[in-house]
Amino acid sequence: MLTVSEFPDPTPGPGEIAVDVTHSAVGLIDVLMRRGVFKDQPGMPQAPYVPGLEVAGTVRELGEGVTGLTVGESVVSMSATGTGGYASVYIAPADLVVSTEGYGIDPALAVSVVPNAAMAHVALTRVAHLAEGESVLVHGALGGFSAAFPGIARQLGASRVVGTVRASKLEAAADTRLPYDKIVDSAELSNALTDEKFDVVIDPVGGQVRTGSLSLLKPGGRLIAAGNASDDWTHQIGSNQLWLGGITIAGFNAGAYLPTHPQYIRPALQAALTAVAAGLGETVVDVLPFGEAAAAHQRMEDRALRGRIVLTPQPRS
Repeated sequence: MLTVSEFPDPTPGPGEIAVDVTHSAVGLIDVLMRRGVFKDQPGMPQAPYVPGLEVAGTVRELGEGVTGLTVGESVVSMSATGTGGYASVYIAPADLVVSTEGYGIDPALAVSVVPNAAMAHVALTRVAHLAEGESVLVHGALGGFSAAFPGIARQLGASRVVGTVRASKLEAAADTRLPYDKIVDSAELSNALTDEKFDVVIDPVGGQVRTGSLSLLKPGGRLIAAGNASDDWTHQIGSNQLWLGGITIAGFNAGAYLPTHPQYIRPALQAALTAVAAGLGETVVDVLPFGEAAAAHQRMEDRALRGRIVLTPQPRS
């Protein structure tokens, strides 16, 4: 259950930054964590806790040893723990914070796209090893994480980017400003794509979509398993399909990958800012007050959204 509570304002420790939050993004991972899907995984938060892993706001206070930012500067931050974002004041590790000053990006869009675009940059460069001129297929094309991939793929020189959505999302897909070449019905891939094959497939959906994706890869192609929106936790893929097709499947979970590869965070955040400022991340954003966090989660579970949902705190007294 989500409830609004009052706590004392936190202060940053060494290497940390306190952020006065103006916007907090709501993601599917927040819903899964609230439902306890990961409660038995080591290191995952246990209730009660404050959800939220993406915030935008202004620097409130710098912890000892933090340089390169000033109080009042506009920033976006990613979370090291996947928690703490649904708050009016957020404590962030300095290396997960990037200034948005001078980029002209609305903070609601910044928090909706920049952290995910940074993760997409890491996934495409370090895991998928996307090369200039290659093609990319993105499942769940309008979802929060998926929507970050077409812009970053374009930035990296992809020759073609195609998205897939459920039939109920096709109308919204027709109006999107995201840089896809086209978006097709995920249930009609064989007809919609004819014989087209891809170098990289991004799959945050899982289940049978993941299995069906194997036949859409070129020899040497790479599938990035980046989520499980299908909620199919028993799905398996036979290893013989991999060697027969000459393809690779790799998992990407930013919460597991980035803490052990921190050197990629800063360049990824900068690349994300550049992409969003260039108009490559124009997704739909719905802004709600913190008091409607439960309704936001329900919309996520019902798939009743066209882009991202962002929460804003009540004005501070």
